[in-house]
Parts: sequence; C-alpha cells; structure tokens
Amino acid sequence: MMFTLRRLGESVPLDNVIATPLFAVNVFAPIEWFLNYVFGPGMDVLADLLGMPMLEYPYMQRAYLAALCIALIGPVVGTFLVHREMAMISDTLAHTAFAGVAVGLFLNSAFSLTLSPLFTAFVVAVVTALLVELLVEHAGAYSDTSLAIVLTGGFAVGSILITATDGGIAVGIDAYLFGSLATVSTESVGILVLMSVLVGSLVTLAYRPLLYVTFDATAARAARLNVRLYKRLMVVLTALVVVSAMQIMGVILVAAMLVVPVAAAAQVAESFKQSILLAILAAEFAAIAGVTLSYVYGIAAGGSIVVAAIAVYTLALSSRELRHRLPTVQRFSSSQSEHPGTELEADGGEQE
Repeated sequence: MMFTLRRLGESVPLDNVIATPLFAVNVFAPIEWFLNYVFGPGMDVLADLLGMPMLEYPYMQRAYLAALCIALIGPVVGTFLVHREMAMISDTLAHTAFAGVAVGLFLNSAFSLTLSPLFTAFVVAVVTALLVELLVEHAGAYSDTSLAIVLTGGFAVGSILITATDGGIAVGIDAYLFGSLATVSTESVGILVLMSVLVGSLVTLAYRPLLYVTFDATAARAARLNVRLYKRLMVVLTALVVVSAMQIMGVILVAAMLVVPVAAAAQVAESFKQSILLAILAAEFAAIAGVTLSYVYGIAAGGSIVVAAIAVYTLALSSRELRHRLPTVQRFSSSQSEHPGTELEADGGEQE
C-alpha cells in the first residue's frame, strides 16, 4: 500500500494576526513531526481502507486530531464541574474568553501590535476564572446569579470592543464565535496537545484531593486539605480547556463538550472513574462523528459535534429508562410463572 508524506504545517489563516503563533515555533516542532510521520500516515492508511479521501487532506487531519484532544480534556475537567453542580462556569469562561479574543484583536487594530488573540484570551479567561471562584465562595446561594453577571458582562465587553473599531475586527472574530475546520493550524493543534498533556497530568496527580473536594468540601477541610487551592486549580484548568478548544468548537458551543458527554456518562456509570472514562468515550465518538458530518454536509464543526454528543446523551438516557423498566417486567413475569393458576379476570377478580 503506497501513501505519501507531506508537510502539514501550512494553515489557512484568517489574517496575519490570527496566524501569529502563541508560543515559539520550536515548541510545535514535535507536534509537526507527529502530524507528518505518525498521525498523518495513519490517517492516509485509514483513508485507503475506508475509501474516504477526505482523511488524506492535511486540514482534515489537523481537525480530527484537535477534536480528539478536545474530547479528551473536556470530559476530564467537566466531570468534576458537573458533580460540583458548577457546569455553568464553563459557559461563563467561554464567553469571557470571547472578550479576551476581542481584546487581542482590538489592541492589534488600535495600536498596530502583533499579540496573539489566543494569548489575550488565555490571560482574560484565567483571571476571570479566579474571579469567578471568589464570587462563588462569597455569593453562597446566589452563585448562579454571579456567574450570569460575569457571563453577560464578558460578552458585552467583547461586543463593545468589536464595535469600537467600526466592525473592523468582526470578520476575524467570527472563527472564534462559531469555530471552523479550515482555520485549525498546526499551532492550534499544538496548543490542544500541550493542554491535553498538562490537564491530564495535573488531574492525575491531584485526583484524590479533587475528588474529595468535589463531593465533600467540608470533610476535605477537616482533613486539612487546601480546598480553596484545588477549587481554583479546577476553574483555571476549565479556562485553559475552553480557550484551547475555541477555534474548532466556537465560543458559543465549547462549553457543551464539558457538560453533555458527562451527562451522558452519568446515565450509565456506576462509579466516578467509570463516569470519566465513559464521558471520554462518548465525547470521542461525538468528535469523530461531528467532524465527519461537518465535512460531508458543509456545516459547522462545533455544532455537528455538539449535536452528535446530544444524540449520545439521548441514547444513554433511553438505555437507563429501559433498564429501569426491565426489572419490573421480569419480576411480574417471574411472579406469574411461580403462581400459574393466578390470572386476572376481565372484571378484576382472581381465578383460584
């Protein structure tokens, strides 16, 4: 079987500003090597086996790898958030990350700078994550109100900055709002891979304390755990995940990958670890299906992935309902077999 190797570093930038790397080029050299000599050739083989030429296209290979990374780190962080009943934090940080992108594009437009919008989005999202955690600590029962204020405020700031330049940066920001397969560059994939390693490592190292804090913060304090530190760690990781995933998912939908697969896994999982594993599997399936449907039908990648994830959730919910009904039917059937002479008459009486 013959296939060719080719460079996958080329991208389709929206403009020179958006294409500016967030980190030094050397940081992404291993990622480019992996794309060129491992992931790319593997996708070429799959393209030949499955008869799907689209798997050979460099931008589709980058899109699939990015989606797989999002589907890994989203549920890992989202599982802790959902069980803390703080799922709205992900949506809040997504909208403030949009403000961060707008800040970067505004500064570049107004002062002729070359800041990466992703860099400003990371800074704004992390600062907001710490602010949000403080608000949640002090707001008590009104934490959802605080989150809603930050969410709408972040989006408002972003919209103001867009209009402050007479809409000149509106075109550049569309890709961050709705996501795009064509704009997934090697740098974007590199950021997602690095974040996957970082988030996975931190959650693995701090798994037990995070679990303790998630389910019983009071007992964790009694055990002399630094509850505030671990809560802040989780919201910062959420901010990093959200910003990393923006370019393919879009700000509006990125939070869904932290919530929907976790909700699907919760319908069938029997333990917390199993919930994380099943959430990752559900997210990976949704990511692959969504990217494929996006290319085939020419629709938004982020929307396709989220709809696929919701479909998985619907199936999981239906499966749980079916499992709950089956034991009742089985008990009724076994009762009838143990007492074959007992039947219900049409008038409701029993035949002895």
